[in-house]
Amino acid sequence: MVRLIITPICCHTGRCAGNGGWYSWPIMNRHAELILHWWPPLLVAIVCIVAQALGWVDALRFERALTGAEPWRLLSGHLVHLGWAHVGMNLAGLMLIWALFGHALRPWGWVAAFVACGLAVGLGLYWHDTDLAWYVGLSGVLHGLLVLGALVSLRAERRMALFLLVGVAAKLAWEQFTGVDTGTAALVGGTVIVNAHLYGALGGLACVPLVFFGTGR
Repeated sequence: MVRLIITPICCHTGRCAGNGGWYSWPIMNRHAELILHWWPPLLVAIVCIVAQALGWVDALRFERALTGAEPWRLLSGHLVHLGWAHVGMNLAGLMLIWALFGHALRPWGWVAAFVACGLAVGLGLYWHDTDLAWYVGLSGVLHGLLVLGALVSLRAERRMALFLLVGVAAKLAWEQFTGVDTGTAALVGGTVIVNAHLYGALGGLACVPLVFFGTGR
């Protein structure tokens, strides 16, 4: 009896046939998983970078005098910035928050939280900071996402979540008592609107029900 042994044949393209498949599939699957996990912050980053590069700040910023006729500025104002340093700081913060807590909710849950926190900041500034003529930046939304991520992760990562929540609360209290953050203002090239951080954090707190229907665990 002649026994045939068939072994996989590899070619120079990096793909290997055998058992009806290719060894590149696991690599492709990992790439797909990374894209599916990171697409929300990457999309925000692309929009912020494009808006800054094309000079869309005036067209998209929150501007009190125009908000009644153009209500979308309540959200679009978070996607434009004072300058590239401002963009870089906010996007670095966004990526850090996502690295820490991105797994805590499904991507669309984070999208909903982003919109909710953005509206909390925009409406808070519109209703309560009546002397503020215009506003740009993502920092208010970031405070909301950080609060939400920490609250969602309290059970699984209690120490880190509590540490961050206490830190955010202390930062917000300091800002409310001392007012303008001159150090950050010097870095970003403009006045820091500390109330935006408070409104964003409250928006993140209001998003806690996402824990019950949006958690990815």
